Amino acid sequence: MIEVKVQEDMLVLKGHACRNGADGIDRVCAAVSALTCSLVNSLTDLADESVHTDMQTGNVTIKWQKLSDKGRMLVDSWFLGLTDINREYHCIQFI
Repeated sequence: MIEVKVQEDMLVLKGHACRNGADGIDRVCAAVSALTCSLVNSLTDLADESVHTDMQTGNVTIKWQKLSDKGRMLVDSWFLGLTDINREYHCIQFI
């Protein structure tokens, strides 16, 4: 189970989905990781936001001071992506 906590000034992801395919690849974790890496890149490169990240296997924290409207939209888009993944695989807990 992946736990996702979204706050006004940060988001935290913990855990693993552990839904390995027949080939042993955890596509859910890979999808969540790709969306999260894309979020960080988009916040810094497209929205010019200043973020602090701590990214480790199974434990990600992204912090910011205050997001612009563009930055908030990127976080909202990321959240919608995770929601879609969870609808299909039921392996994300939003806390």
